[in-house]
Amino acid sequence: MQKQSDEMNTEHQVRNQLRKKLRVKRVKRLITTFVILGLIIFSLYLYTYYNENGRMPWAEEQAPVSAIQEVEAKVYESTFTSTIDLSGYVEPNDIQNVILRATGTVTDVFVKEGDMVKKGDVLIAIDDTSQKYEVANLEAELERAQLTGSEREVELTELRLRSAQNRLDYTKAYANFDGVVAEVNVSKGDYFDAGSSAMTIIDRSLLKATVEIDEIDMQYLQLGQIATLYFDSYPASSVEAEVTYIPMLGRYTNQGIGVMDVELTIADPPPQIAPGFTFEGTIASEGETTLVLLPQSAVTSTRGTSYVTKKLADGTTTTVPVTVKYLGEGISQLLSGDLKVGDTLIVKKTNTSTSALVSMTGPGGIGGGRPR
Repeated sequence: MQKQSDEMNTEHQVRNQLRKKLRVKRVKRLITTFVILGLIIFSLYLYTYYNENGRMPWAEEQAPVSAIQEVEAKVYESTFTSTIDLSGYVEPNDIQNVILRATGTVTDVFVKEGDMVKKGDVLIAIDDTSQKYEVANLEAELERAQLTGSEREVELTELRLRSAQNRLDYTKAYANFDGVVAEVNVSKGDYFDAGSSAMTIIDRSLLKATVEIDEIDMQYLQLGQIATLYFDSYPASSVEAEVTYIPMLGRYTNQGIGVMDVELTIADPPPQIAPGFTFEGTIASEGETTLVLLPQSAVTSTRGTSYVTKKLADGTTTTVPVTVKYLGEGISQLLSGDLKVGDTLIVKKTNTSTSALVSMTGPGGIGGGRPR
């Protein structure tokens, strides 16, 4: 009996200990839950307070700052030389992709790569036995027709003979201009298909380049201007090129810029410069250009009309209609309007930093370079 009683007491103690542990866990769980809820509520309070007041509860309240401030800017002028940057590659003045219009076995290749050729020189020939036979046969037929045939028969035979002579001429290829053989793709004994490329002739007496000029720079460009080009293959000196062609039509790039493809010509290029070589360079406009400038932020446009606020000598202001041309980088050129260099303009800004606009008080702040 005593043993049974001891076992019951032990079991009771174990159960009490388990219940105590469970109570401790529940208390810890409740405390953790309350702490997390408290942090969430406090964070929401801080977030709401900051959105409404623009500061944390413990930060000192500051005096409100005006959202719009007025600063002054000057109308000024800038004198500069317009320089247009260039880049591209050169091409031969002329190029001939030599193609035979007849099919057959190549019997002669009269030139090799690097040879100089003159206009009309024979470059390549294919077997012309069949064509020669056809011409000789038709010449004999024409002689018979002239003796015994009708006038109509003579005319038809002459046409057939002329066509055969053309086919005979197609068995040879000729140079279309004075130049140099740049590439040869055929050898004697090869079977040649009509229309295939046999060789390439180029004219290197002049080199050409097509450069992309944007619409802003086109106002400074004209035929005959000289471009200065620099080639990696010719570091000893620069090379002069002339503007020889300005198209009538421009085009629109993927970047939303209007451009023109202008052609430059290099006369008597040095031998170190070959077609396909790249360059960088510039075109400088003749003389200097003086522009009257003002910050674009001073210009307000309403219903197609632009105007600025001008400060008068007595401190009052007046509205002045103007016509301006935006040049980029926050600068506009004054085209028309009752303004002169030195006039003070009022610029309204929605921020409290005036350092950027204070610098617009003269040529030292904005300008001095090529407007873009």
